[in-house]
Amino acid sequence: MDIIIITGGSKGIGRALAEKYAQENYRVYSLSRSIVDLENVVQLSVDLSDTKATHNTFKMLLDEIQKLEVSSITLVNNAGRLGTIANLENIPSEDIAQSMQLNATTPLILSSLFIKATQPLTCKKQIISISSGAAVKPYEGWSIYCTSKAGIDMMTKTIAAEQNELKNGVKCNAIYPGVVDTNMQTDIRSTNEKDFKNVQRFIDLKESNQLYTPEYVAETIFTIDTQNKLQNGDIVDIRNFEK
Repeated sequence: MDIIIITGGSKGIGRALAEKYAQENYRVYSLSRSIVDLENVVQLSVDLSDTKATHNTFKMLLDEIQKLEVSSITLVNNAGRLGTIANLENIPSEDIAQSMQLNATTPLILSSLFIKATQPLTCKKQIISISSGAAVKPYEGWSIYCTSKAGIDMMTKTIAAEQNELKNGVKCNAIYPGVVDTNMQTDIRSTNEKDFKNVQRFIDLKESNQLYTPEYVAETIFTIDTQNKLQNGDIVDIRNFEK
């Protein structure tokens, strides 16, 4: 069977991905704090900013999957948070730590466990991480988000380099989904301009209907994935694949 594990599968891009892959007869697992109404998706409730809980839950899941006949297996590092929008000196230490944990540390932990657990498998194995143009473009007020997404890009490149040397290695890619109409965008548009100078740009994108829907993003990622459009280590912008 084809298996996909998605972090943050209860809302936004993660939920749309879970629904899309489930419709395509994948066995879909979602790791998220919230359990929501999703058909044909196995949902595991876990706080992904808690290292121990994340490790234990994911290890348990991987142990269960190893009992199955697997024809392909994918990990999607999707869960993330924007955190407090403000200049760095105005962001609480706890908020900095939580954002870096969820956005960067957790994907590293999950990817590490995934690679180790799937070593015996000779099928298609891949890690897809949802990154952002903020990985390469600094936005004032988003220092933590930009830093964490730059980390995701470098994680992708490094894993790809390591796995390229191995027989039956794991393919690793990162995708910039563009500006997507999610709760995160709602939070961005409600930010005071003194904390985020680019706020008007995002308000304008919403008002001119230039935001992608999560469903469009999920459809495009599915196409990129199943048509094998990426080489190991590629980091791509979804806008390069517009239909």
